[in-house]
Amino acid sequence: MAFLVIRENGFTVQCLVQAQPDTVSPQMVKFAAALSRESIVDVEGVVSIPAAPIKGATQQVEIQVRKLYCISRAVPTLPINLEDAARSEIEIEKALQAGEQLVRVNQDTRLNFRVLDVRTPANQGIFRIQSHVANAFRQFLLSESFVEIHTPKLIAGSSEGGAAVFRLDYKGQPACLAQSPQLHKQMSICGDFGRVFEIGPVFRAEDSYTHRHLCEFTGLDVEMEIKKHYFEVMDIVDRLFVAMFDSLNQHCKKDLEAVGSQYPFEPLKYLRNTLRLTYEEGIQMLKDVGIEIEPFGDLNTEAERKLGQLVLEKYGTEFYILHRYPLAVRPFYTMPCYDNPAYSNSFDVFIRGEEIISGAQRVHVPEFLEQRAAACGIDVKTISTYIDSFRYGAPPHGGFGVGLERVVMLFCGLNNIRKTSLFPRDPLRIAP
Repeated sequence: MAFLVIRENGFTVQCLVQAQPDTVSPQMVKFAAALSRESIVDVEGVVSIPAAPIKGATQQVEIQVRKLYCISRAVPTLPINLEDAARSEIEIEKALQAGEQLVRVNQDTRLNFRVLDVRTPANQGIFRIQSHVANAFRQFLLSESFVEIHTPKLIAGSSEGGAAVFRLDYKGQPACLAQSPQLHKQMSICGDFGRVFEIGPVFRAEDSYTHRHLCEFTGLDVEMEIKKHYFEVMDIVDRLFVAMFDSLNQHCKKDLEAVGSQYPFEPLKYLRNTLRLTYEEGIQMLKDVGIEIEPFGDLNTEAERKLGQLVLEKYGTEFYILHRYPLAVRPFYTMPCYDNPAYSNSFDVFIRGEEIISGAQRVHVPEFLEQRAAACGIDVKTISTYIDSFRYGAPPHGGFGVGLERVVMLFCGLNNIRKTSLFPRDPLRIAP
């Protein structure tokens, strides 16, 4: 006899191939025993419930195989074994304490053989959760009368300024890959759409080797008219993400459990009405524990984490909004505060002490926009069509952008964004 375990959609079932007169030949048993792991098969048989519990499969039934076809045979020796790739650090450490050494598959090896790596239960869970996040984002915004748009990724100049762009030759003209859909989503608001969103690729040529940066990621971007106050944009962020988190907890329990079994994490703590603090209030909280921050500077990663810890202790949430950032640390198209031009009508949003969203009211007055762009070192000629779009009547508006991979990473308490990018692109990796 031969035992097989077959897998589909995250479920596994044990199959028994046993020689029987007129149905299963000894040659068929030998054929089944010789199949290599991860081969693709079609099985036909009788479902039965064995007397003893099944430990090596998710389903407590067994298939008595009558017909077996090998559709695609995997190589005899795989570069990584799924049992090793699915093992948690806790299992490895426990084995070490017991004097046993288990195989640890490192991150680069996983990414080199990503097609195998994504077959583990945790990775299947991660990317099904990611799919749900994108769908929840889309469905919520459609229900709020937003229009989905698709903007170009080949642009002249750079969307946000700075040197971190992938430059290229566009039929003899200098161009680059878009750092964000920023300019074109604003132009869409000028085109009378009122409320727009986009899910699409974003490119950053930064030499960032951190746990949370990629050179290409999926951006979730929103832009909308403002009727009275830029808090309207923050209201959308609040309701959108609370609805998204609720949906994940309700509909992705199996996937979250699969992720947690390999990468244990605590469920995200968030409030029904998202906490909002001004930048000055956040700075004061840090000062109160002896951390000095430049009043008109930006928060570094360490300060963000510390503030996240303080917010959790004081308010019981790991998801909050920090608004009224200093103007000097925001992009050129950010609207200054009416009551103090040193600050801006902008905000960042944090999960577990890490920034995931930047948003703001935009400058919609073309002359002021030109001044701000020039002051930030941007060649106004390269964004002339963008600035001109505000000369034909432009409503006050604002928006925000968030990285899909970062949302999943932080919701699931993962330690590296490469775990939530299907085929990650960083300064050292452009394959597979």
